[in-house]
Amino acid sequence: MSKNNVLVYCELSESNEIADISLELCTKGRQLADQLQGRLQAVVVGHHVDHTAQTLFPYGVDDVFMADDPRLSPYRTLPHFSVVSKLIEQQQPGIVLFGASSVGRDLAPRISSYLRCGLTADCTSLEIGSHTDAKTQKVYDNILLQIRPAFGGNIIATIVTPETLPQMATVREGVMKKEISDPNHKGTVHPVAVDLSRAADEAVKILSREIEQQRIDIKGAPIIVAGGYGMGSKENFQLLHDLARLIGGSVGATRAAVDAGFCEPERQIGQTGVTVRPKLYIACGISGAVQHRAGMEQSAKIISINTDPDAPINAIADYTIIGDAMAIIPQLMASYKHNLK
Repeated sequence: MSKNNVLVYCELSESNEIADISLELCTKGRQLADQLQGRLQAVVVGHHVDHTAQTLFPYGVDDVFMADDPRLSPYRTLPHFSVVSKLIEQQQPGIVLFGASSVGRDLAPRISSYLRCGLTADCTSLEIGSHTDAKTQKVYDNILLQIRPAFGGNIIATIVTPETLPQMATVREGVMKKEISDPNHKGTVHPVAVDLSRAADEAVKILSREIEQQRIDIKGAPIIVAGGYGMGSKENFQLLHDLARLIGGSVGATRAAVDAGFCEPERQIGQTGVTVRPKLYIACGISGAVQHRAGMEQSAKIISINTDPDAPINAIADYTIIGDAMAIIPQLMASYKHNLK
């Protein structure tokens, strides 16, 4: 038990593996625990999950708390709440992190309400720092600075919850790197006793499940060709698909383009869409509203194609081409094909 410890709730994919968002949180959690001189802990709740510890240890996890029971798979709110809330009460970590996924957004608020502690949703960055209360001038050291866009993305807010522990946050997928810290790191597995004796623990039963395969997933694409409202129409978006197909990329879009019906909602990038970190991001007809930039500004290389030389997207672009994307993209494709010969 230590307020310097960081605990990550690890989600499981449909294949019963640790979800990427949880590995991203473990990567960040290791950094936070090192700054606090504490331990990085993870909790895995499911069935047949013995193998997950070997996935987590290389990410710097010191303690894996493993709750293995057939009643814990697939995910249901109340059984997972019962297990995780009891564990937090026992271990008393200073920080608890969840992914800002459908599971994390369902589970974290229930736990924070039960523990009567704060919760910051949809964080894009986490840091350890100090905070001075404006009224009392009391200084809080080594607390979690929970950073997220606010007011429609027009400002970046730093939120602190120093009066109550644990400090809890959900973090958006893709905003943090997934990176092995030590492939030889060895931690400890701690079996967790599963007690679902309360009637409420199993009040909801799953009668059947129908899993639809995800048709579009651009989060891990190494190259993204993205279009904005400036592309003009759904028909013009086809040019982006042609370019993406040629260079081995995927097509993304801004919210304005999705709302206009130019492409599918699954391709939306930004604060209200997915966050991406491709090696190459080609922005076509995108003005660069802060909400969109929040979802792609960590791209390794950004190329902007825009008729407006003062478009905000140009400020973060590595290369800017001033002109009409409908005229420039065919030239890019022709040049690419020529160089392949």
